[in-house]
Amino acid sequence: MIVFLLVILISLILVLYIAYKTRWIYTLIYKVDEDSTAYGGELVADVLKAHGIPYIFCLSGGHISPILVACEKHGIRVIDTRHEANAAFAADAVSRLSGKIGVCVVTAGPGLTNTVTAIKNAQMAESPLLLIGGCAANLSKGRGALQDIDHMSLFSSICKYTISVQRVRQIPNLLRKAIFIAQSGTPGPVFVEFPIDVLYPFYLVQNEVGIKPNPKTLADKLANLYLSTYTRGTFAGAFDEQILTPIPPQISYALNHSIQKAAQLVQQAKYPVCLLGSQTTLPPTSTSDIVEALESMNIPCFLGGMARGLLGRNSPIQLRHCRKDALKEADVVLLIGTVCDFRLGYGKVLSRKSKIIIVNRNSSSLYQNSDVFWKPTLAIKGDPANFIVRLNKNLLEKNYKCSDSWIETLRSKDNIKEEINRKMGLERTEYHLNPVHVLQELENQLPDDAILVGDGGDFVATAAYVLRPRAPLTWLDPGAFGTLGVGAGFALGAKLVRPEASIWIIYGDGALGYSIMEYDTFIRHKIPIISIVGNDACWSQIARDQVPLLGSIVGCSLEFSNYDKIVESLGGIGFRLDQTNETEMINIFKQANEINQKHRKSVLINCLIGKTNFRQGSISV
Repeated sequence: MIVFLLVILISLILVLYIAYKTRWIYTLIYKVDEDSTAYGGELVADVLKAHGIPYIFCLSGGHISPILVACEKHGIRVIDTRHEANAAFAADAVSRLSGKIGVCVVTAGPGLTNTVTAIKNAQMAESPLLLIGGCAANLSKGRGALQDIDHMSLFSSICKYTISVQRVRQIPNLLRKAIFIAQSGTPGPVFVEFPIDVLYPFYLVQNEVGIKPNPKTLADKLANLYLSTYTRGTFAGAFDEQILTPIPPQISYALNHSIQKAAQLVQQAKYPVCLLGSQTTLPPTSTSDIVEALESMNIPCFLGGMARGLLGRNSPIQLRHCRKDALKEADVVLLIGTVCDFRLGYGKVLSRKSKIIIVNRNSSSLYQNSDVFWKPTLAIKGDPANFIVRLNKNLLEKNYKCSDSWIETLRSKDNIKEEINRKMGLERTEYHLNPVHVLQELENQLPDDAILVGDGGDFVATAAYVLRPRAPLTWLDPGAFGTLGVGAGFALGAKLVRPEASIWIIYGDGALGYSIMEYDTFIRHKIPIISIVGNDACWSQIARDQVPLLGSIVGCSLEFSNYDKIVESLGGIGFRLDQTNETEMINIFKQANEINQKHRKSVLINCLIGKTNFRQGSISV
């Protein structure tokens, strides 16, 4: 009796296992339309269209062709780049500037591995981004198929959510869920893997699975039954009507009593200082509401990350220099979307006498390094932008406004630093142009609608001191990961989001090497941008430390290459700027902007620069 029951149990398990593997049960629940020419790629495009996605970034591949073709049919613009990393960087920029999720679609294996740096950059910058990747058919995984690797393990550590689609019917719900997760809480990238057999039409998949015509042996008949049932299970209910619309993201907001405590601390302060980070620019709160609140409170502000430009070019409450001095004197410091990582000396720049209010969507960021150098007086998990608006509302009821005298004290120090920088721009270098002078002249010529993209080390760090973003969301840099190579991708995404704006990439000559071929993309897709390259024939950010400390420039030397000629060979316009035509500098900047804006052409200014001690003592690690 026991043996009989055991046989029955084993048989039942075997039947259930076969039913699961062949998806036979699934075909009992949903119908299978074997005559349909519809395909999974169309469902992907349907979901993207329902989410208001106007364009996707990609590099073509057979695994993802159905998605690209379907997007084209649905009126979603397909922008193909010359490297997958730049497609991901472009999607990142779209997410940062538009409030909608950026989408990157790449093929299996090396197509996906090429995006790893860009996806990790998005994770550390807290950018919501949807990465869609192709892969081998479900039946072929682990059997040596072309470009078949374990994508899920690779991306699980750098994405908020990873999922592989097993059946065509799953596509809408899994994509909606992925986008929801990417934009909820602390934003970040998500990855959805699409095996090739859920993207192509049924008849093509059935022809490719290996069903033998006219099987003669029992083994062949059973194999055909398995493969046929498996394919039908994959497509069961595939194109039944489903919900495609977005799921509203979940965002945590500060509790009322936390707002009240923060307001009490600020109201009692004589010398408050506010440090604003990238999270302050996240939707749904508008940047105009944030600016209005900050100006009402009148608290002196230092801006970092995506918050650069939030207060415009010449705000009376924004300070650009001497942040360390201000933090030493402050009695209350508001870290709004700002974390105590290396950019704040891990918290060492904060005074132990100051009361620290920190607000962040990410609970782990609230206490980063707090056990070593600093400790928050009030740690608030919630949306920083919403916090600012509500804090101001609370303080308005108390008729609070920070004193102008405190701002003027800090402003006087800022002005001294500005004058020092101005004089450094007048100094002559032994060879080529003074980079500080070049950037000072560029600052005077940049149009009001300029969006600045920083991609490089020494030259871009110098630009951060000199150039002033004109408005909210007009500055893009990689963020905490310090990634080189973001320039072209960021510019590509920025120009699509803001087609009327003038997009300027500030390149180091080393960083330019990562993405100069994307000028081909700009020109093919008629997406005009401008870049200026600080060409000092060196990885100067590294050489600043390496040479004095270790006595060698090995690995840091480049050439004064003709980058302008490379761009011209791709169909763009190139300028070369050096001491020989320094008097033409302003005219070249004006020409570049006119060519870009009026004639819709992409431009590169190859600016040969010399060495200065402007950033002497800065570190690169």
